[in-house]
Amino acid sequence: MRPEILNPLFAEVEALKGVGPTMAKPLKRLKLEKVVDVLFHLPVGIVERKRVDTVEMEDAGRIVTVRVTPIDYRSSGGMRGPFRVHATDQAGNVLSLVYFGSNSGWAKKLFPLGEPRIVSGKLEMYGQELQMIHPSHVLSPEEGADLSESEAVYPLSEGLTNHRMAQLAEQAIARAPDLAEWIEPSLLDTRSWPGWQEAIRRIHADPQDELARARLAYDEIFANQLALMLVRASSRRRRGTPLLGTGRLRDALVLPYAPTGAQSRTIAEIEGDLQQATPMVRLLQGDVGSGKTLVATMALLTAVEAGTQGALLAPTEILARQHHATITKTLAGLPVNVAILTGREKGKARESTLMGLADGSIDILIGTHAIFQEKVGYRNLGLAVVDEQHRFGVAQRLLLQAKADRPPHLLVMTATPIPRTLSLSHYGEMDISRLDEMPPGRQPIETRVISGERLDEIAGALGRHMAKGGQAYWVCPLVEESELSDLAAAESRAESLRAAFGDKVGVVHGRMKGPEKDAVMAAFQRGDLGVLVATTVIEVGVDVPNATLMIIEGADRFGLAQLHQLRGRVGRGDQHSICLLLRGNGLSETSRARLALMRETNDGFRIAEEDLRLRGAGEVLGTRQSGEAEFRLAGPERVAAYIQTATDDARLLVDRDGGLEGPRGQAARTALYLFERDAAVGLLRAG
Repeated sequence: MRPEILNPLFAEVEALKGVGPTMAKPLKRLKLEKVVDVLFHLPVGIVERKRVDTVEMEDAGRIVTVRVTPIDYRSSGGMRGPFRVHATDQAGNVLSLVYFGSNSGWAKKLFPLGEPRIVSGKLEMYGQELQMIHPSHVLSPEEGADLSESEAVYPLSEGLTNHRMAQLAEQAIARAPDLAEWIEPSLLDTRSWPGWQEAIRRIHADPQDELARARLAYDEIFANQLALMLVRASSRRRRGTPLLGTGRLRDALVLPYAPTGAQSRTIAEIEGDLQQATPMVRLLQGDVGSGKTLVATMALLTAVEAGTQGALLAPTEILARQHHATITKTLAGLPVNVAILTGREKGKARESTLMGLADGSIDILIGTHAIFQEKVGYRNLGLAVVDEQHRFGVAQRLLLQAKADRPPHLLVMTATPIPRTLSLSHYGEMDISRLDEMPPGRQPIETRVISGERLDEIAGALGRHMAKGGQAYWVCPLVEESELSDLAAAESRAESLRAAFGDKVGVVHGRMKGPEKDAVMAAFQRGDLGVLVATTVIEVGVDVPNATLMIIEGADRFGLAQLHQLRGRVGRGDQHSICLLLRGNGLSETSRARLALMRETNDGFRIAEEDLRLRGAGEVLGTRQSGEAEFRLAGPERVAAYIQTATDDARLLVDRDGGLEGPRGQAARTALYLFERDAAVGLLRAG
């Protein structure tokens, strides 16, 4: 159970004074659903308010606080015209207080004629007149005496003012309890960090308070690493089943190429792990096209040789079906039964698969999250493989592992290279293998950056490419045209290309039904289509070696990792491949740097490191909804700075404190609940 001391923070946001159904809506748009969310909704800047006795032209452009007396009202006429309150300062200078789109009665209520008011807002020149549009504060002289000369600025959504957000934050801070210290005392002294409660109070008062921000960032990273260490310790305490492969299936496998040195090394590492009674928990990182599927296939064959079953989990149906087709083809001729299970399998086909899993006649199951649903039971699951790991989280991996009487071995894979400095923050409970070689014969993909205004030239080049028997992808960011965006849409782009190339143009996107999508993909793989127009649904899981041209429209709107994944759809054979990045005009410096890097290198690990540098603070990977660690208080640069110290501290605490039973361990338990590291909290609840 969550410690009672935290209950005031985990109340619904409506528990705060003044938050009803209307105010809850803008808060929930910001994902502020509990009081603790408001507490951790930190300000991003600070406003300095200059106190003045008189309004002067030299202060135009600054935020000022001044005492004024309203003298008359002026309406510009019409429903949309501004309503002005003319007021004078103590020297008689006139200040116009302007309200747009407001009921004049509201402004008159704020400014009764002849009654002094303290106003604060941005002073501006309008012709020869000084004005203040929608003052942020209108107070009586008594209330105005307490108005701070500096004010924190919060991220907001429509319907929520900064002043209101500050009031809610103040209430949340008042609910923050004085918690026992979980940071190692020597580290706390060395860094001169304040206590947790004091840090929260200080950071809301001054977002530039470096010691307070560093303390809170470390707390969050430490809680994350502690959660991962608890998961690791729990996994390693449980006894699994050693998988002693005989080699009969792997020796009979005929491959059209020799594995790379990196593949052979990784296959040996996994084989060694599978032979142990302690369940394997290993991450396989490999760049696009480095051969992760072969490594996974060899691991699955080892599990089958040992008399158990294997399961491969993919995040999308397209990727699951691609894996099913690839692995079935690779294992053709071997006595291995490979099945697929996604949300699309219904009726007798689904029942047959479920029966095959239960009686053991299915050796390898490939599918989406459907493969760990409640009704899916395995006779003897020995190995679980999770692909595109960044789409899943610890909790979902534990669900899949729970499908066996004894914990199965676990191999997770990602084609999104992760900076070395961040690997620990997401995979601290895993051993890590890297595929850092590409299969022989693969040529580097030539990448060019071209203005999006040259569409006619690009369409002409596409036509020449298709005339030579080549195939191409054309990626668009949206499915339909939107009045809110000028981005190209897949459907309208396909229509314009069909005008030139007829039925050689196909289109796929996430809103299409599965069979319809499959039919288009199959036609493209057969070569019936020359160009496939798509959204990012083809980011993973599409393998057509004859497709050697990738066109990405609006490339400056994509992130580096996504561009790298999309580019990886070509260059999968031995032919020279080209990726054209179509950019818009008026690029930001960050967009320009991203596109330049894509042109310069095909190395996904280097791209990942640069992505970290360019993105700055924000989420590390994914979102909390998909199960990944989301750092609300610590951006990537702080994760990089503190990750090793936090990992070492968490590991020592778990090893030394025997399940967090000592005083600091009990405090650390509170930190886990406070920062909502759910997988570890579940383990604590289970004892």
